Amino acid sequence: MAQDYRWSRFGEHGADGIPGGTALALGLDAMVTGITSPPDTPRGIAARLRYLTASSAGYTAMGQAGISVTRRTLYAWLAEERSPSPANRSKLDAAYWALRRRRVVAELKRRLSRGGGTRVEIDPVDQREVPGKYRRDLQIRRITLRPHIWDAAVDAWVADDIEDLGAIWDEAITGLGSDYDSYTHVASVGWNA
Repeated sequence: MAQDYRWSRFGEHGADGIPGGTALALGLDAMVTGITSPPDTPRGIAARLRYLTASSAGYTAMGQAGISVTRRTLYAWLAEERSPSPANRSKLDAAYWALRRRRVVAELKRRLSRGGGTRVEIDPVDQREVPGKYRRDLQIRRITLRPHIWDAAVDAWVADDIEDLGAIWDEAITGLGSDYDSYTHVASVGWNA
């Protein structure tokens, strides 16, 4: 009860941070590379269209992103005779990144699970704005997340299940001992895989 009460009022005294599961998702997002051209440039549009129209999975991703255009319109986009509307450009970008995420799942799991897991550095919440009497002595902590944690985290990440990522993060930080609840919210997490 005390823990729930304390974290339900997170940031009341000026601490700045994000839930650990969200930080984990941001770290996984950073591992996925792809097209760097902005989605509103001719080059960016063409690259995304080529990637998405190269397989049936790409067409499925476009449909899931809400792109419903005629075959004629799609051909005009591919031939660069017409350009997608700003709304469709945004949907093309969303479809592209959703497909990229699904396609890198196995590689991410392999990289993160190599050698028995990956060491993660946890930066505690930023307490610069917290009055002295409310500050806690929080240090940067390091833990190794084992393959079963990474597998579950990557699956939750690709499913966009932030609630499950939060539960996975809570399980991961129990290894920090009695101080683990101080790291349910963090400034960031990082790793090299």
